[in-house]
Amino acid sequence: MSPRAGEGEAVIVGAEVVAGHDGSAELVVRLRHANGAEAPLVLDEEAGLRLMRNCGASHVDDLAGQSWRRILEGS
Repeated sequence: MSPRAGEGEAVIVGAEVVAGHDGSAELVVRLRHANGAEAPLVLDEEAGLRLMRNCGASHVDDLAGQSWRRILEGS
């Protein structure tokens, strides 16, 4: 399993697959920042699948607790 987020950095708290404007799947990832604020981040299909691979996730629920930095790996 991939490393979890470190103290003081943004962490993934949830994700869901949604329909993109062009009909392809997008992944909306909710991030919780160190100050407690939460914000959504929309990833296109390619970036969403890469994030799933980077986290070793087979389901979007498996992304919870992962560092936001996993989004950047391999990009």
